[in-house]
Amino acid sequence: MRSISYMKFSFMKCRLNRSVMVSGIVWMMMLPTISVSAQTRDSLDIKIGQMILMGIPYAQIDTAVLEEVRKGNIGSIILFEKNIPKKSSAFADLKKIIWTYQEAAPYPIFVSIDQEGGKVNRLKEKYGFTKSITARATGKSKSLDSARFYGEATASTLSGLGFNVNFAPCVDVAVEPTNPVIVKSERSYSPNEDTVTMMAGEFIRQHRKYGVVTVLKHFPGHGSSTTDSHYGIADVTKSWTPREIKPYQSLLDSGLVDGVMSCHIVNKELDKSGRPGTLSVDMLDGMLRKKLGYQGVVFSDDMQMEAITKQYGLDESIKMAILAGVDILCFANNVPGSQKVSPQRIFSVIKNAVASGEISAERINQSYHRIIALKKKIDLTNRGELESNFKKLELRQKLTALQLKAAREEIKLLQEKVDSSGKKKKKKKSKEK
Repeated sequence: MRSISYMKFSFMKCRLNRSVMVSGIVWMMMLPTISVSAQTRDSLDIKIGQMILMGIPYAQIDTAVLEEVRKGNIGSIILFEKNIPKKSSAFADLKKIIWTYQEAAPYPIFVSIDQEGGKVNRLKEKYGFTKSITARATGKSKSLDSARFYGEATASTLSGLGFNVNFAPCVDVAVEPTNPVIVKSERSYSPNEDTVTMMAGEFIRQHRKYGVVTVLKHFPGHGSSTTDSHYGIADVTKSWTPREIKPYQSLLDSGLVDGVMSCHIVNKELDKSGRPGTLSVDMLDGMLRKKLGYQGVVFSDDMQMEAITKQYGLDESIKMAILAGVDILCFANNVPGSQKVSPQRIFSVIKNAVASGEISAERINQSYHRIIALKKKIDLTNRGELESNFKKLELRQKLTALQLKAAREEIKLLQEKVDSSGKKKKKKKSKEK
């Protein structure tokens, strides 16, 4: 406002010609906009960034991903075996990589990994990490000792490295013996849903001791498929059974669910349209949220798996997933043969969808608040600091908007005075003639 008053004073005191005065007014109108973009980020941008999870390409810092993390355009990252330094003792180097990304972030990020144990095991013994066993081997034991021991070993290792999210346990029930991706890979604890629940529960408890979020997968059940959704449609319409939901319901009732991962299976008994689970309103909003009562964060399985990419375009799948109820979209850039996707592209698709009204701002708010609530749960937000910073940002934006409105009104009055002055001068000159 001080600059506006100064300009007004200058305009009135100096007898500049009308074109120069109008140019000055136009320049002055630009100032608030420049100031806003330089000093604050749109709150919508922050919320969208929290919904994006990206993979990193190498076993070292990737400057492109790091820059997007620094901007707040990525709220989560995921690491795979390719990101582990190839040496007999990789602990210190890996911890430094994770620390670098976390330190760069303006808002704390989720650093995630698939560390189920056994065949889905990124932190292998050859890199100096703790031994793990398959879920199936754990499920065959007659007590919870193995689940407790290996669960704690995994959780303590992850926490020590700086990981705060483990995409495990796999609570798929081993319904179909020929299932290539879950059962044959021994990722299911058991064909018995109660055993699955019991073993998964102990795994979760050990992770909570070390502040690591666990994510149940793959909702609403991938253990009855005969195909792998990494490579195309996995239709379980005829083979899926309601008991595949029981581990989710039982663990929810026990208060042991931090997060849930959707899967890309097709089940026309649950969604008559035949949409994959990740894109299904009926499965995520209808069954998971309304029927089972889950109100936490939903992570998508990798959006670059062929069950999605062969059927839907990138823009379409992103919008459908969000509308279905997904809160964090996973683009790991890790599926062989898949087209690499940049965080900027994902970000722009979501922001444009909000601008066009395809996705409501309220829907983005829902995901944002779920994500922040989960980060608070493991104290990632430093006792509410993230929420506090966000509220301060919103307040600054409201004040800036009020200042901008006042400036425009004052400029309008100046313009009217300039126009009026110009008309009086013309009349005076015509009379002198």
